[in-house]
Formats: sequence, structure tokens, C-alpha cells
Amino acid sequence: MVHSYPHDPHAFTQGLVYANGHLYESTGLQGHSSLRMLDLETGRVLQELPVPSQYFAEGLAAWGSMLIQLTWKAHTAFVYDRFSFRELRTLSYEGEGWGLAADGKSLIFRDGTAQLWFLDPATFHELRRITVKDHGRPVTELNELEMVRGEIYANVWHSDRIARVSPVSGKVLGWIDLTGLMPRAERTDPEAVLNGIAYDAAHDRLFVTGKLWPRLFEIKIVRGGGKGLQRVSAKPTAQ
Repeated sequence: MVHSYPHDPHAFTQGLVYANGHLYESTGLQGHSSLRMLDLETGRVLQELPVPSQYFAEGLAAWGSMLIQLTWKAHTAFVYDRFSFRELRTLSYEGEGWGLAADGKSLIFRDGTAQLWFLDPATFHELRRITVKDHGRPVTELNELEMVRGEIYANVWHSDRIARVSPVSGKVLGWIDLTGLMPRAERTDPEAVLNGIAYDAAHDRLFVTGKLWPRLFEIKIVRGGGKGLQRVSAKPTAQ
């Protein structure tokens, strides 16, 4: 752990993204979903837009000057101006919306299965798809997504692990073990699970948090424990 920052313990984090010096968050739950811009150092919400109560917000990605936010079962994505949070339009898709990320050429979409869809950002039309596999076995319930140094990072729902996935083949290149980062004894709810990954490419900083977590962490990955396994120490080097 490099740094530990305050995070709203009432935020049901569904998506997290860092873009041009700002941290953005999508929070879920029916009637409580929102789009937020956060102050990293204090965790304070600088800007917030409530999502209409009929929607359960999910993954979030930045695309140019826009933010794109999924919903869980409504087959609808909201496209916002990143600066004003003004809704620009909506996009439709099939299946459930879980995680969303961007690779500079396309959006990467997750629906809870072992597949990742690469979508045209303007239309949400499918460009291609891959199946995520670890030693030949499909990996399901991948949730929050982020592109990190050319790889797709995806956390597994209800676990403390993040899969490093090849965007070409879908092969799991390794696992990041976050056990102990937020001890289970300090989690106030069974659904207070790991579910937020953001990457600051300009400064090579990786951030993680979870649903209803009171802290957001900057972490640095170190190899250890076994082949393909990378761990994050719960001992901070700075606070």
C-alpha cells in the first residue's frame, strides 16, 4: 500500500475511473445510484448527479470528454459531458451491465459471464469478443474493469482477487491478491466487497476500493507467493 485515502462508507461503488487529474465514481443501489467526482486526498464529493431512481447504476468509463455509465438490468448506458455532468444521450445494449473500461480504441463491456465485449463507443455495436479463461477454464463474475499498462484488470465479485487479462486472447496472465487490504472484520455489510479499480496512466498510480469501504487505496503490485500470484501488502509505506 502506497497511500490510504478517505472514501465515503455509504458509497456502493460500482465503477471507478481516473481521468485528467480527477477521480470519478459510479455508485449503485436502486434509488441511491449516482455519478460523482471525488477529491482524492479527502474523499469529498466535489460534484454529484443522482441517477433516476428506476436505475441501478453499474460500471463507468471515460471516453474523451465524456463519461459513460452502465445500468444493471435496464439495458441502458448514460453518456455525460465529463465536465458538467450534463446527460448527452443514452445507448442501448443487451444483457446485464456490470463492468466497463476503455482501451483507446473501444469500450470493454462485462455482463457477469466469462466474456468481454469490445464495443464501438459511438453506437455500442459489437466489434469483437473474448472469453476470459484461467488454465483453460472460463472465469465468471468478473466485475469492475480497468485497462492498466496494456492489460485488462478485472476483479472477481465477492472475492479479494483481481485478474490480469490479455485483451487479445482473454487468457488470465496472473492474479493480484488483495487479501487483508480491507479486513473483513472492518466491513459493515456482506456486500462490502472489492469493486473499484482506477489507473492514473500519467503517473503510473493504481487505485482500488470497494462497495461501502471507508478507504480508497493506492497500491503497488509486487510478485510473491507463487507463480502468477502477485500480492499487495496491507502495511502502508505512507499514510
